[in-house]
Amino acid sequence: MTLSFDPDTISLPHYHFIGGERVDASEGIAMHRPSDGVAFGDCPVASADLVDQAVQIAKTALKGSNWGGVRPRDRTRAMQRWADLIEQDAEHLAKLEAVSSTRPVGHLVAGDIAVTAEQIRFFAEFADKEGSDLVPTSDTSLGLIMTEPYGVVGAITPWNFPLSMAGWKLGPALAAGNAVVLKPSEMTPFSTLRIAELSVEAGIPAGLINVVLGDGLVTGNALTGHGDISKVSFTGSTTAGAAIMQNVARNGIKPMTLELGGKSPQVVFADADIERTAKAVAQSIISNAGQACVAGSRLIVAQEIAEELISAIAAIMCRVETGPTWDEKTQYSPIISQKQIERIDAIVRAAIGAGAECLTGGQIMDRDGYFYAPTLLANVTQDSPAVTEEIFGPVLTLQTFQDEEEALALADHPTYGLAAGIFTRDLARAIRVTRKLQAGTIWVNRYGRSRDHILPTGGYKSSGIGKDLGREAFIANRKSKSVLIDL
Repeated sequence: MTLSFDPDTISLPHYHFIGGERVDASEGIAMHRPSDGVAFGDCPVASADLVDQAVQIAKTALKGSNWGGVRPRDRTRAMQRWADLIEQDAEHLAKLEAVSSTRPVGHLVAGDIAVTAEQIRFFAEFADKEGSDLVPTSDTSLGLIMTEPYGVVGAITPWNFPLSMAGWKLGPALAAGNAVVLKPSEMTPFSTLRIAELSVEAGIPAGLINVVLGDGLVTGNALTGHGDISKVSFTGSTTAGAAIMQNVARNGIKPMTLELGGKSPQVVFADADIERTAKAVAQSIISNAGQACVAGSRLIVAQEIAEELISAIAAIMCRVETGPTWDEKTQYSPIISQKQIERIDAIVRAAIGAGAECLTGGQIMDRDGYFYAPTLLANVTQDSPAVTEEIFGPVLTLQTFQDEEEALALADHPTYGLAAGIFTRDLARAIRVTRKLQAGTIWVNRYGRSRDHILPTGGYKSSGIGKDLGREAFIANRKSKSVLIDL
């Protein structure tokens, strides 16, 4: 399969997908390709009335299909067929996403699309394997904890991993018997529309998955504040998450799952395997050019190995192979927009101005598109903007420590607690430090998620509420009621 393509030859969808139908849309938000900066189209903006239409159609489809009340195995089989179609459509999906996103087409086929199909199959299997409980009571009564779907879930996904984030939201919600109205990012909407269409082809009743395009101010607010949305699921920035909480509170009370920002530390002890650690640390900040909420952006390393480790990391960071996302040879991603690359550069310059030393990178790359050189900043303090701010770019900061207590103090962030990495050969130390780190996910002698969808993800502090992935995500898409029956 040859994946490289000419982006100007790709026909991009320009509609909303509601009730199993393409809904025409007027012009909306101007879009530019991250790989070359070329203006190439626009993203429609769904009005509050159109969002209401999608929600009402979802309610009607849920009731008419009895999706939440059919034999659970029927939901499983339909979702498995959906996953099959996603895999079969991988080349088309990859091209749709690569045009507007930061994801290289080769990474999409080998990674994102395959992972999305796996996620949907994973959650599909929960449909007939998780249910209600018979609980201990006296022998004159019967105690039950019954679970049922929420109804219509309102979901919002970010621009950095459009397909897999859609899988995070749609998989557990559908398996648990709900309908979904989903708003993808206005920067990367195309592949989400396509997998919604594939769901209908797979036999999932039309109207259970609806995709409304638009921005946060108009479409997002209408969705999360809608009275008939029973649950909200959002992945994005902490600032946006806080705004969603306020909007929900103004319009009523409903459960929310929020996976938000991070500023994740990677703590490297003196006994760590240098080569293995360097590869993991470098990849964590090079991957998607650091545009991930779990990016391991703060390196905290034992003083005695710092020089050797930094040399190895810098060598890897300098070897990245840049190129447009539609070239299958490309390994290093562009930044999503002109605004974001300017923000990254401003934070780096502010950090240098405050005393940081730039060991490598530190500038916008001289080429078409929005590319920022992988950057390593040393001599940073805890109040440096490069340490306090979620940069969402390929910027790694370096701090050193003398002992475990100092390492933990440096690792603790006043705002975020999404993920963390530990590198050591000492198992007892790994467990001890894991218990003390304030983060929802800890990786030891590695950094980054695998395809083990059973492991939930979610943050401490301002990094979020609730969990995506794992059994927890399925359970979070069903509500429970307690029943006590006298016999």
